[in-house]
Amino acid sequence: MLIFRQLFDPQSSTYTYLLADGKTRDAVLIDPVFEQAARDSALVRELELTLLYTLETHVHADHVTGASRLRQRFGSKIAVADASGADGADVYLKDCDRVAFGRRSLEVRATPGHTNGCLTYVLDDETRAFTGDALLIRGCGRTDFQQGDARALYRSVHARIFSLPETCLLYPGHDYRGLMQTSVGEERRHNPRLGGQIGEDDFVGYMKNLGLPHPKQIDVAVPANLRCGRPEGRALSQDEPDWAPLTLTFAGIWEIAPQWLEEHGRAVQIVDVREPHEFTGPLGHIPGAKLVPLGTLAEKACELSRATPIVTVCRAGGRSAQATVILKKAGFERVANLAGGMLRWRSQQFTVEGGSE
Repeated sequence: MLIFRQLFDPQSSTYTYLLADGKTRDAVLIDPVFEQAARDSALVRELELTLLYTLETHVHADHVTGASRLRQRFGSKIAVADASGADGADVYLKDCDRVAFGRRSLEVRATPGHTNGCLTYVLDDETRAFTGDALLIRGCGRTDFQQGDARALYRSVHARIFSLPETCLLYPGHDYRGLMQTSVGEERRHNPRLGGQIGEDDFVGYMKNLGLPHPKQIDVAVPANLRCGRPEGRALSQDEPDWAPLTLTFAGIWEIAPQWLEEHGRAVQIVDVREPHEFTGPLGHIPGAKLVPLGTLAEKACELSRATPIVTVCRAGGRSAQATVILKKAGFERVANLAGGMLRWRSQQFTVEGGSE
């Protein structure tokens, strides 16, 4: 079974793709975004995957890659095109190479034209291909900077992408209209730049007259991506809170394990957001916890100290997860949810006040 997730960065309209072998749990991540590294890390951890590689379709001009941040966290190898000119990668890919993850693999197809180092990754059974900016949904990447070459792009798309089976699903590097996938057959027929009876000279003339503005992030993104996303002259910063060993869920909630809270409860504010009858009910409550029902939390947040970290608690972790969102909006920075709530706390036989056996 193939595990597949399509992820989106709204700031740059970039798609990131996670693929994994369902049996071995080995995974690859295509085109990660620097600002989304925490999100991607959370998904890898929650699905219990081993991230082997981050793969770049090209040196991006509109966002900085998250490859170096993910390598720092997971030890994953950074793979880029040999023709990209990027420094600091672990693997430099060439046409016809294969990237294996468990029993699955991706074939590397060189598709230059948008940039010199554009790659398309084709799944081993040719049911999916990841085209980066070489071929977009009813469009293609621009060819007016970064060694762009309209003739090369036309030939790349026709020879290396349109040669795939008609039913092969295509996943682009970006989309600005909310479209998520297309197919070889669709683009052969309907792509207004490259499909139908459009010839190479037609395409070259079209691309020369696009008149697009300069990419806003190019002066920052390209130099950073030529270093595989590593900041110049300094180490990567950690974006995880440092006041406790927290885990970020894929839903974007920072969580703390019951064992840590049991050992360090006096160093934090424990805020129980259940109703009063639950607080004194069969599950009891954690010693030292302050009762602030979720419905009153926004108005009573001012009664909490901003100098001391907060751990929110409820029965199973759902309401307290929402409580962390409320507190973040109120300006509290050091906030975490107790993973599993009182049910997990009791199951691990930690101390409670009140409650019943």
